[in-house]
Amino acid sequence: MKSKPKFETLAIKSIENKFMDSKPVSTPIYLSSTYERNEDGTYNNNFIYARLNNPNRMILEQSIAQLEQGKHAYAFSSGMAAISAVFQSLKTGDHIILPDDIYYAINKLVDEVFIRWNLTYDLVDMCDLKAIKNAIKPATSLIWIETPSNPQLKISDISEIAKMAHKNNIICAVDNTWATPVLQNPLKLGADIVMHSTTKYFGGHSDVIGGCIVVNNNKIAKKIKAIQLLSGAVPSPFDCWLITRGIQTLHLRVTKQSENAIKLATYLEKHPKIEKVHYPGLESHSQYSIARKQLKNGFGAMISVLIKGNEAAAIKISTNLNYFTTATSLGGVESLVEHRKSVEGENSSTPFNLLRISVGIEHIEDLIEDWEQALQK
Repeated sequence: MKSKPKFETLAIKSIENKFMDSKPVSTPIYLSSTYERNEDGTYNNNFIYARLNNPNRMILEQSIAQLEQGKHAYAFSSGMAAISAVFQSLKTGDHIILPDDIYYAINKLVDEVFIRWNLTYDLVDMCDLKAIKNAIKPATSLIWIETPSNPQLKISDISEIAKMAHKNNIICAVDNTWATPVLQNPLKLGADIVMHSTTKYFGGHSDVIGGCIVVNNNKIAKKIKAIQLLSGAVPSPFDCWLITRGIQTLHLRVTKQSENAIKLATYLEKHPKIEKVHYPGLESHSQYSIARKQLKNGFGAMISVLIKGNEAAAIKISTNLNYFTTATSLGGVESLVEHRKSVEGENSSTPFNLLRISVGIEHIEDLIEDWEQALQK
């Protein structure tokens, strides 16, 4: 007669999944690190070990690939991990062309980590096609585009840069974090790689860190997949679940945030205490015509403003705001403001009087009135 299991055994076996035939509307979180084999040694859905793949990551990757109109997507534990994977796919001694106002951590990544790979780079104004062409060397293997750029919102012509890259057998990669696939699909414009910090608009609630790479080219995909699986910088099932939950409202949030942003940018551009507003939806933006051609359904939810005055004046205005939280990051439902120079450091090319604004989904009248009172103090 089979004896009743002891407490220690019961504590393990009593919590096993007994509901495989259930059909929940909301995707469950699959927190298991490993998966049971079938009697013949096979695995259902090829789920073996969570670092290699798991249901939540598969759903996330398939979703982002579809939204970016790509064939393959690979999720990572952060945007920087995703960028690192692209750089790791290059050869020792390769040369990279980077934007002159690129996200500051990428400069540090190449200078402090990939220097060991002997990767070299040049910083180029990505609005200047001639300057990009002149920066190409025999060892150039990658042109990296940020459009809109962080934090000065420069707009690069993806299709023209991609043509130039392919003519010289160079990979063209685009950081599409600020635009999102709601507004821009770089692969359709000729890019080979699209990168997202899914921390931002995909997650949308400032509660998760993640990154993703999307590609069509099978050769590039094979390299990125190998780096993802073997280096292990993958998001947890819970992180994937949070990001996929955010994707469900991505279009609604980005559309509303973009609508708020253009109204706020228009107001700020006319204010006497504002020196300059960087927003691609304004006709005063130097790449406005490219933005209109390249961005669909809006111009995004990021604004940078130059305050008339010194660094202290800019910081004071940011702390005078009530509905804009002074914090790093962007893309959440709440509005944020940040003095970028003090975050990036003295070597940053960001102007000392620049404030970066991430516009949320609050009522636009409240946001404008908040800036009005902050600028009056």
